[in-house]
Amino acid sequence: MKKFTTLALGAFAGLVCSQSALAAESVTFDDQIVITSADGTEIAANLFTPAATSSNASLPVIIFINSWALEEHEYLAQAFEFAQDGYIVLSYSARGWGQSTAFATVGGPEDMEDLSAIIDWLDANTQADISNIGLSGISYGAGLSLLGIANEPRIKTAAALSGWGSLSDALYGADTTSLAWGTILIGSGYLLGEISSDIPAYFADLIAGSDVSEAIAWANERSPLTHVDKINARNAPVYISNNFGDELFKPNSSLKLYSLLTGPKRIDVNQGIHASAEATGLLGLPNYVWDNVHDWFDFWLKGVDNGITEKPPVTMELQSSNQRVAFEGWPSGSVSTKTLYLGPRGLIGDGSLRNSPNTSTYTNSIWSGADSIATTGIPILSAALDAHIDLGVSAWLPAASDINSIVYETSSLSSSLKLRGVSTLDVWVSPSHSKTQVVAYLYDEDALGNGKLISHGVRTLHNAKPGQDVKLSIEFVAAGYDVPAGHRLALVLDTADPLYQPATLGVEQINIRYSSSKQSVLTLSYDP
Repeated sequence: MKKFTTLALGAFAGLVCSQSALAAESVTFDDQIVITSADGTEIAANLFTPAATSSNASLPVIIFINSWALEEHEYLAQAFEFAQDGYIVLSYSARGWGQSTAFATVGGPEDMEDLSAIIDWLDANTQADISNIGLSGISYGAGLSLLGIANEPRIKTAAALSGWGSLSDALYGADTTSLAWGTILIGSGYLLGEISSDIPAYFADLIAGSDVSEAIAWANERSPLTHVDKINARNAPVYISNNFGDELFKPNSSLKLYSLLTGPKRIDVNQGIHASAEATGLLGLPNYVWDNVHDWFDFWLKGVDNGITEKPPVTMELQSSNQRVAFEGWPSGSVSTKTLYLGPRGLIGDGSLRNSPNTSTYTNSIWSGADSIATTGIPILSAALDAHIDLGVSAWLPAASDINSIVYETSSLSSSLKLRGVSTLDVWVSPSHSKTQVVAYLYDEDALGNGKLISHGVRTLHNAKPGQDVKLSIEFVAAGYDVPAGHRLALVLDTADPLYQPATLGVEQINIRYSSSKQSVLTLSYDP
C-alpha cells in the first residue's frame, strides 16, 4: 500500500509539475532526488529550482517535511509558488514514509541527522544560500520543523502548521489516553508507512496504564516545549499556526510554546480541525495561513519589507462569527479572568454558575456506565462540520441525564461574554473507584435550552482513594467564542467521551462536594 500510494502520487506529481514548469518557463523540477543520511537511510525528495539564475547566485532555501501518512509530494503547489518567487525548495519524505527507507521515529535523533544530511546535500549540489534556510511542514512536518530549528543551527526560521508543542499532552494530556486519535495514528502508520515498533508499544502502554512514565519520557524528548531553550538561545524566528478544533494537537500547547519563545514569533489560531485551515493552500487556492507563511519567509529569508512583523503577532478566528481578533502578545494584557462558583443541584432544576461563593454543604452524585447527552460528537467529523459549515456540536440541555451528568448554568447574560484562550475548572469530587474520569463541557445555551458546544476538558485519576475528597483540575481546550447577550453559559459534567479512553468499563459513582471550605470554581479567560 505504501509503495502503491507513493508511486501514484509521484506519477501525478511529475505530470503536474512538468506541465507547470513548461508553462511558467521559470522553474525546473527534479523528482528523483535521493539523499543518504548518516546511518545509510535513503531519503526521497523532490527539488524545485528557479531556472533563470546566474551561475554564481546564492538563493534562499525552503525545506518542506511531509505530514504523517503522506510524503514529499504533499507541497507541490506551494513549493512551485515559492520557486517562482526565487527560492530553492526541497520537499522530502521523513524516514519511514513514501520512498524513504528505515522506520519513522517521530522526531528522534535519526530525524535530526536526516535534516543535517539534507542541508549538506543542498550545500554541495545547489546554489543554496545556507545562511537563509526556512523549514516548514504540516502536522508531523510541523513537529519535526520545530525540533529541527531547535537542533540544527543552520535553520534560520521555521513555520509550523498544525503541529504540537507537547507530544505527551497530545497522547496523554490530563492523564487521559487520546484513544480515538492515537488509534488513527497507529493504524495509518501501519497502513501507509513503516513506523518504529516502539511507537505502538508506547501507545499500548498508555492504554494499559503500564510503564506510563517511560512512554511520557519518550514523548517529552520529542516535544518542542522540551527544547524551547535551544530555540531561544539562537533567537530564531518562529511562525506557528494551529486550529481551535484540532482534537489531536490541541492549541493549548502551541499557545504555551508561543508564550515561552523569546525571539521573533507569530501565532495564528484558526477555526478548523487538524490541518484543515491550511489544507486549501496545498491545492494552490487562496489561504490565510499560507499567505502568512509566504510573508514570513520573504521577510526573514529575503529581507522583503512586507509588514508581517508590524502586524499584531497573535490572532484568533472566532468560532461564533469567523471574524479574527488580534492581540499584541500572549498571554495578553487585554484578556482577564472571571471566576464563577458552582452551586449544587436541588431536587429539581440544575446547578448554578454564580458570581459569589457557595455557602451550602451539599452532595450531588453522577454515575458512569453510560454517556450523557453532552459530547464532542463523532471524532474528526463533528469538529469538521462545526468549523467549516457551522453545523455545531449541539445538545438540548434539558434532556441531559441527571443520573449520568450534571448541568450548571449562569443566568441570562446581560452582555456578550467574549471567551478568549484557556479556561479552567477546579471541582471537588469523591469517587467510588480508584480510577475515575470527569469530562467537562462548556456550552452556549439559548433561551430554549439549545446548547452549542464551545469547548471541553477532561481529567482522569488512576490512583484515587475511594470515598476521599479530591480537587480535580481541568483545562479546557482554548476557545475564541462570543456567547451572545440573552444566552446562558452552561457547564456539563459527565464521565466519558468518544475521544478518550474511559477510566473504567464498570459502573462507578462520583460524588460532587459543595461546602464553604471546598469551592468548585470555573475560571473563564475572557476579553472584558
